[in-house]
Amino acid sequence: MPDDVKPAAPAETTLKITGLDHVVLRVASLDRAIAFYGDVLGCPVERELQQPRLVQLRAGSAMIDLVPCREGEAPGMSSDGRNMDHFAVRIAAMDPPALTAHLARHGVAAGPVQRRYGAEGYGSSIYITDPDGNTVELKGPPETT
Repeated sequence: MPDDVKPAAPAETTLKITGLDHVVLRVASLDRAIAFYGDVLGCPVERELQQPRLVQLRAGSAMIDLVPCREGEAPGMSSDGRNMDHFAVRIAAMDPPALTAHLARHGVAAGPVQRRYGAEGYGSSIYITDPDGNTVELKGPPETT
């Protein structure tokens, strides 16, 4: 980092990020992508779904999820010009009323709370959109049994 650039001070917030949970990429060929991330980078397939089509590979404590491009999308690019579907950050706690109120104070609309699978298993999450149109999943702690 250049000397004249100072890192941003952490904002006071009810939201505490603990790490990256997963990244979801749209790919032209699942087989080619699995070979690259699996054989080249050493990320083993952890979970595979047929509907919706999804392959999840373990990348240390996080996941790389692969989904095929939709019909009519260019290889690796979604219809809106991106090949990243969304990324998920792990948050320390899932308190939907506090979280949605915090987001609303910052002018960010929160999607519904839903149960989704992530790097630590199933848990609650909320989708939001950043100022550049990227979808960000706020992934709460895993379910306890």
